[in-house]
Amino acid sequence: MKTARAEILYGVHPVFETLKSGRRKVEQIHVLVGRQDRKVRSILALASHKSVPVTRVPKEALDRLAGGGVHQGVVARVSGSGPVGVEEVLATCGSRPFFLVLDQVEDPRNLGAILRSAAAARVDGVFVPEHGTARVGLGVSKASAGYAEKVRLAVAGNLVNLLEKLKEKGIWVVGLDQEAATSWTRFDYSLPVALVLGGEGKGMRRLVRERCDVLVGIPLAAGVESLNVSVAAGVVLFEVVRQRGERGPS
Repeated sequence: MKTARAEILYGVHPVFETLKSGRRKVEQIHVLVGRQDRKVRSILALASHKSVPVTRVPKEALDRLAGGGVHQGVVARVSGSGPVGVEEVLATCGSRPFFLVLDQVEDPRNLGAILRSAAAARVDGVFVPEHGTARVGLGVSKASAGYAEKVRLAVAGNLVNLLEKLKEKGIWVVGLDQEAATSWTRFDYSLPVALVLGGEGKGMRRLVRERCDVLVGIPLAAGVESLNVSVAAGVVLFEVVRQRGERGPS
């Protein structure tokens, strides 16, 4: 998995969430001349509090910085995103962890959308392999609407070893597989759980699938082969939320 050393981030919400989280250093913020609405004032106030320099620039300059992207009048230069360590995530997950493991999700838009759902579902940590995963950068940040900053993302050198480690800690490893006979709603997600999703088109790799304790699937209408991985992730993540809500807090 590759991470950017520095990047240009644009859009009101991605910039605000990155600034708010403090996980990455915001080096400079450029704001459209004359824009002074509530959202921009919030960014300016937070930037002032954190001593981040802000410049007012014309639209043409923002267009160039954003490479033609929809910047909403706000562009920032930020340090590259840095995943946390696997052990750090495992050490701070509580007594009933809720993890997400992504086996080679390569599209930045899919990864970003999944991270947004993971943040909303209060996932304790997301694990991805070192190779075959989308670079964490602008595409991921935009697709997550900035919520990638709220997720603890860790890179595992070997997913098979990671899954074995999770199982040793008493965590159920549940793989999402369209061929599975068991419906995704039939598993008891009140247990400590790590959901495993495969990448676009190919699903989980064989060795990853074999390490799963349980395989579950989402029944689809005839003629529909599969769901987009980010859609499938949202469906299963919020089944966990639903069940845990009914069974009380973690």
